[in-house]
Amino acid sequence: MGISQYIKVIGRGKQGARAITREQAADLFGQVLDRTVTDLEIGGFCLAMRIKGETPEEMAGFLDATYQRLNHLPPTERPLVVLPSYNGARKLPVLTPLLALLLAREGLPVLVHGTATESSRIFASDVLAALDIHALTATRTIASGEVAFAATELLCPGLKRLLDVRRAVGLRNPAHSLVKIMDPCLGKSLVVSSYTHPEYAISMAQTFELIQANALLLRGTEGEVVADARRTPQMEAFIAGKRTLLQASQPGTLASVPDLPKEIDSASTAAYIRAVLAGTHAVPASIARQVEHILQLVSQL
Repeated sequence: MGISQYIKVIGRGKQGARAITREQAADLFGQVLDRTVTDLEIGGFCLAMRIKGETPEEMAGFLDATYQRLNHLPPTERPLVVLPSYNGARKLPVLTPLLALLLAREGLPVLVHGTATESSRIFASDVLAALDIHALTATRTIASGEVAFAATELLCPGLKRLLDVRRAVGLRNPAHSLVKIMDPCLGKSLVVSSYTHPEYAISMAQTFELIQANALLLRGTEGEVVADARRTPQMEAFIAGKRTLLQASQPGTLASVPDLPKEIDSASTAAYIRAVLAGTHAVPASIARQVEHILQLVSQL
């Protein structure tokens, strides 16, 4: 079959490119995930979408194809909190594991999923391993009060391959947006998602509305879904796609956060997280607020 007919539509540059339907997007993305097309076609798809940008309908179609191929996790006793983690730490410690453990301490099952997308960053999986939380070897039910980590290749090998295209071409592709909004669980769940650029806040919100998602959307820390310890970002909620402003952005940024480690390596970050959980360091106010909002949303599911 091939995807050349779709590339002709989406690949005509920023002004000439046209959107495809949700059904067409599902067909296209399914072929890419199944790798029934050539590497040249995959590269053409990635570059064309990078220039054009994804519409909510296209992203919904990409999700449809992914869900047909996903190794889903079984339903959990309480709603599962899903934390995608794909950006890692560049300048600040990656505190997604802290958010996960704070939620688990409240009795929620928590899934962190991700993969290393660059060679020079510290990823949540590194910090979790330093905290003796290692990657799942098979999908299973996550217990209440448990944090589990699933590598992307366990959930969907084709998605992992598509993420790795970035290492070859140097540019992100639709997979990098998709992993931040996908829900790997068959039961009730809440996806915590983040953006770095304002235009993605708009497109991601529109996609959550279209697919009637349960989600929390915020501007994260260096692309991670945890609130920046130095400021309180805007947070929006989606319950069955209905959008609500939970938290307005608070002006001002702290120059530093007391107790936050100056080094971003996994051992230093893990030691800081242990200290916070033990109560010897305070939970950063913005992260504490994020936990409160997530608990509030889960209670509505």
